Amino acid sequence: MSGTAPPAEPPEGPAPAEVRITLVSKPGCHLCDTAREVIGRVAADLGVGWVERSIEDDPALKEQYWEQIPVTFVDGRQHDYWRVDETRLRSALAR
Repeated sequence: MSGTAPPAEPPEGPAPAEVRITLVSKPGCHLCDTAREVIGRVAADLGVGWVERSIEDDPALKEQYWEQIPVTFVDGRQHDYWRVDETRLRSALAR
């Protein structure tokens, strides 16, 4: 594509971790709180990035997952729902 700017210089410090985990949650969900703790611990240990998306911010997510939250995705594929098994999550990220 013509007319694009050259890439910016990389920021100082370590490169951001590749996002491999997505947590779909909602406010006030105690299972989501536990899932967030497990995901945060595993992601930090393995050096992978993760993001959280609320079903309250996305009607399509709410329609599809409201009965299953928290829902965990690894590399874009649904991995778990209701609970996050730390051993299973680590195994999935090792692939």
